[in-house]
Amino acid sequence: MKITVIGAGHVGETVAQRIASKHLANEVVLVDVVEGMPQGKALDMWESAPIEGFDTRLIGTNGYDETANSDIVVITAGVPRKPGMSRDDLLNTNFEIVKKVTEQAVAKSPNSILIVVSNPLDVMAYVAYKVSGFPAERVMGMAGILDTARFRSFIAMELNVSVRDIQAMVLGGHGDSMVPLPDYTTIAGIPLSHFLPKERIDALIERTRKGGGEIVSLLKTGSAYYAPGSAVAEMVEAIVKDSKRILPCSAWLTGQYGIKDTFAGVPVKLGARGIEEILEIPLSDADLQALRTSAEHVKANIQKLNL
Repeated sequence: MKITVIGAGHVGETVAQRIASKHLANEVVLVDVVEGMPQGKALDMWESAPIEGFDTRLIGTNGYDETANSDIVVITAGVPRKPGMSRDDLLNTNFEIVKKVTEQAVAKSPNSILIVVSNPLDVMAYVAYKVSGFPAERVMGMAGILDTARFRSFIAMELNVSVRDIQAMVLGGHGDSMVPLPDYTTIAGIPLSHFLPKERIDALIERTRKGGGEIVSLLKTGSAYYAPGSAVAEMVEAIVKDSKRILPCSAWLTGQYGIKDTFAGVPVKLGARGIEEILEIPLSDADLQALRTSAEHVKANIQKLNL
C-alpha cells in the first residue's frame, strides 16, 4: 500500500506517524508547500523506524510526482482554528486550498480513496468529491470517529472506567450541531442511563459538541491533532485490511435518513472499496430531527461555495 498525506502540519505528521507505526503501508508520502518541512519531518520519522520497528518508508516532498499511484490520499491541508473561531469560519480559505490539492492529488492517483480532514470537514469532503469526480464510496470525511472518541473519553473520565468498555456513536456534521446518541451508548453492554442521570448525560453531550473548541482555547495557537490523527489511522486500517468496520464517517447521502445531496456523519461499513454500505439505524424522532438539522447546516455552507 502507498498512502499520501497532504499537509505536514500537526495533524498530517501525526497521521503519517500513526500509519507507519501500525505497519499500514509500504510507503507514506508527506506533502506540504513549505520547503523543507515535509522532508525534515519524514526523515525524522524514518529515523525512528529502527527503534519503533517499522519498515514503512517515509518521503517528504513539496510536489506531487512522488505521490503517484497512491492507494489512499489523506487531505489535512488548510488553516487550523484559532480561539474564538468556529470551523465554519475557515470555509472560504480552506475551500481554495482543498480544491487545489485535490486536483493535484487525483491527477497522480486516479484510483485512490480520499479521506478528508480539513475543516469545515463535511463541506471540504464535498469539495473533494466534486473536484475529484470520484464515485461517492471513494470520498469520505473523518469526523464521527473523532467525535465519538471524545464522547467515550468524557464518559470514561466521568465514571472512572476503561475507555475500552465504552461503545458510542456520534452522527451529523462535524460541528456544534453534531448528534451524540446516548441510546446507542453502552458500557460493557450496559446502557449509559444505568450509570448517569439525564442531566449528566446532557452535560457530556454538550462537552462533546464543544470538544474541539475546548482544545483550541487551551492551546491558543492551534487545534487538536493527536486524536484526529488516531481517527484517520483507524479509517486507513479498516480500508487497508478490508476489515468491514462499522464506523461513523462523513458520507455523501442520497436519501438515507431523509437527507440527500450533502455530506454528514452516519454509520458506514468501511472496507477495501471505501464506503461499502451506509447503515440506516433506528433513531428517536428527536435524534432524527437533530441529524437532519445538522445536515441542513452543512448543506447551507456548501451552497456558499463557488463550485
